[in-house]
Amino acid sequence: MRDFNYQRPNSVADAAKALKGEAKLMAGGMTLIPTMKQRLASPSDVVDLAGVKDLAGIKKDGNAIVIGAMTSHDEVAHSAEVKKAIPALADLADGIGDPQVRNRGTIGGSIANNDPAADYPAGCMALGATIVTNKRKIAADDFFKGMFETALGDGEIITAVSFPIPDKANYQKFPNPASRYAIVGVMVAKSGGTVRVAVTGAGQSGVFRHKDAEAALAKSFAAGALDGLKTDAKKLNSDMHASAEYRAHLVGVMAKRAVAACG
Repeated sequence: MRDFNYQRPNSVADAAKALKGEAKLMAGGMTLIPTMKQRLASPSDVVDLAGVKDLAGIKKDGNAIVIGAMTSHDEVAHSAEVKKAIPALADLADGIGDPQVRNRGTIGGSIANNDPAADYPAGCMALGATIVTNKRKIAADDFFKGMFETALGDGEIITAVSFPIPDKANYQKFPNPASRYAIVGVMVAKSGGTVRVAVTGAGQSGVFRHKDAEAALAKSFAAGALDGLKTDAKKLNSDMHASAEYRAHLVGVMAKRAVAACG
């Protein structure tokens, strides 16, 4: 780890001002600290958001659950508000990493990093979430741009994520047994006649919506509607954990499980 300046601002405005040159934001530090230790990242400044108190919290706002960017995974998992309105989101959060990660990692940090095997991007995309920053509001479909890439611009900080409350939703994951990252994770959400299906852990460009699955489930919201579902393995990752072909198979399996669990 190389030398760096440590900053702990008390407001979003001060944090944005500190983001100059090679400065990096730190939320829970679950990604930044390990990469700095390995010298894969060498920021000039680490801007710690832990001092910005108004970035944490969960509330119901109309027909949406709004979660502050610095809210930990554990807080989402055990929130009575989230469990009541979107139990699938609470279950998703409860399956991230281990207790240490869930107590330190944050929803904003996870989304900003956009790891291709992270869980929250699938939750955001399937639920049609809106990512709120200090400058604008961004639809989840427009936010995730590719592996580790997002729509965030210079000086832009995630402040909250707004999740519309669906009629039904469920998330199913085939996890790596060591890291608990998704080898394949599928989130299915139904609101009225609209069905959204998002896949994480599998795509070469990170999280993506499975339009063929959505079309099938819009006609009949039942696991059997996905019989024969095809997922193009050519667009999926192949690594030491699973081949692209195996991931393609798992997408179908996890999607069926998610629909069946919706009831």
